[in-house]
Amino acid sequence: MKHITNAESPSGARQGRRVVVTGVGAISPLGLGGEALWEGLLEGRCGIRPLAAPEFAGHPVRIAGTVPVDPLDLLPKPQARRMNRAALFAVLAAREAWQDAGFAAEGTTASGLDPERVGVCVGTIIGGAPVLVDGDRRLRDRGVRAVPPLTAPMTVPSQAASQISLDLRVTGEARTVVSACASGTEAIGQAIDRIRYGHVDVALAGGAEAAVTPEIMAAFAAMRALSARNDEPEAASRPFAKDRTGFVNAEGAGLLVLEAEEHALARGARIYCEAAGWGLSADAHHIAAPDPTGGGVAVALRRAIADADGSPADVVHVNAHATATVEGDLAEAAALHTVFGDGEGTVPVPVTALKGNLGHLQGAAGGVEAVAAALTLHHGTIPPTLGCDDLDDAIPLDVVRTVPRPLPGHGDLVLSNSFGFGGHNAVLALRRG
Repeated sequence: MKHITNAESPSGARQGRRVVVTGVGAISPLGLGGEALWEGLLEGRCGIRPLAAPEFAGHPVRIAGTVPVDPLDLLPKPQARRMNRAALFAVLAAREAWQDAGFAAEGTTASGLDPERVGVCVGTIIGGAPVLVDGDRRLRDRGVRAVPPLTAPMTVPSQAASQISLDLRVTGEARTVVSACASGTEAIGQAIDRIRYGHVDVALAGGAEAAVTPEIMAAFAAMRALSARNDEPEAASRPFAKDRTGFVNAEGAGLLVLEAEEHALARGARIYCEAAGWGLSADAHHIAAPDPTGGGVAVALRRAIADADGSPADVVHVNAHATATVEGDLAEAAALHTVFGDGEGTVPVPVTALKGNLGHLQGAAGGVEAVAAALTLHHGTIPPTLGCDDLDDAIPLDVVRTVPRPLPGHGDLVLSNSFGFGGHNAVLALRRG
C-alpha cells in the first residue's frame, strides 16, 4: 500500500484515510466491560471504595476507585503471572474491544487479518512500577534470590502494549505513550494517525493503569492533591463543585478498536462513530499545576477541532478532564470559555465529567473516557456528572447533572479532554458515524 504523506489541507485538517471506532472495551471501578461502565454512568453509580488492606492503615487518604473484580481470576494463571496489574487490565479490555468489533477471540489470524497490518498503542504513567517496589521489598527483606526472575520485563511501562500484542497475535506494531494523565488520549491520537497514513489498517488504542498502591497514595497525599473524605467515599470526587477538595486515585483500562473506514465497511462492521481528530499542546508553566489561564488547553481544543475539519459550532458535547482539584477545574473551564464562550455568559456546550463515578484513572483516564464518549455518540445520551451538587460560581459551564441528557441534534463533534502533570494536554475529537 502506498503511504499517504503527512500533509495538512488549507483548512487545517490532515489528509488521509477516514478512521472509525468499531469496538470498545473497558474494565473500571464500575465493573468489567463497557456495558457495566455505561450503565453505571447513566445510573449515577460510584466505584470509589474504602481501602481496607492493612498497608493503607495510617494513611491520610484511604479511598480509591478500585476495580471490583480480581483480574488474576479472569485469565489463565500461567499467563496472568507474567503480567503486571496494569497489563492484566489492558488485556481484558483489549479482548472485549476486539470481540466487540466482530473479530475472533483467538486473534488476528483467526479473524482473517494480516497481523502486520494491525497495531497496538497504549498510554500509561506508572506501568509496572509497583512490581519494582515489590522487588525492592523482597530484596531488602529476604535477599537477592527472593527477587522474581520476571521482575524486569514486568516493570517496563510498555508491558501493557506488548501483552496485548502477544495475546491477540498483533505483529504490526506495539507502541507505548507516557505523557502523564494525557497518556491514554494521546495514544488514541497516535493510533488514528498510524491508520490515516497507511501504516496499519486496524489498531487497539487507549490506556491502562494500576497505581492504587501505598507508595503512590502517600506521594499524592503529600502533594495535598487527593480528596481525604475517607468517611464518605462515594461523595469524595466532586468535579466542578464548589466544595471539591481534590481527586481520587483510581485504576482500570479502556481500549478502542480503530479501523480505516473502507476496511470496516468491506467486512460489514458496526461503526460507533468516526475518530475524527486530535490535538496536543504543552503549558510550559509548572511541574504539576496547570496554567490558570487555560491557554495551553485552549490550543489543544482548537487543534483537535481543526484536525477533525470542524469548527467550535460543530461541537455538541465535551467530556471534561475535571479531576475535582480546585486549580485544574478552573483552568479547564477557562479554556472551554475561551473556545466556546460568548461574552460573559455560560458556555452553551453541555459538559460532563466522569471522575465523580470513577475517580481519576491516571494514564487510563483518557482510554476509559474515550469509550464513554464513543458510547455517548452511539446512544445519543450524555451521562450526568456525579458529585457536582453545587456548581462552583466561577465555572461558567453547562454541566450535565442529576439525570442523563439527550445529545443535541445540531452539530456532530464530541470532545474528550485529558491533561497531565507538567502541562501535557490532549484532546480527542469523535464525530457521529
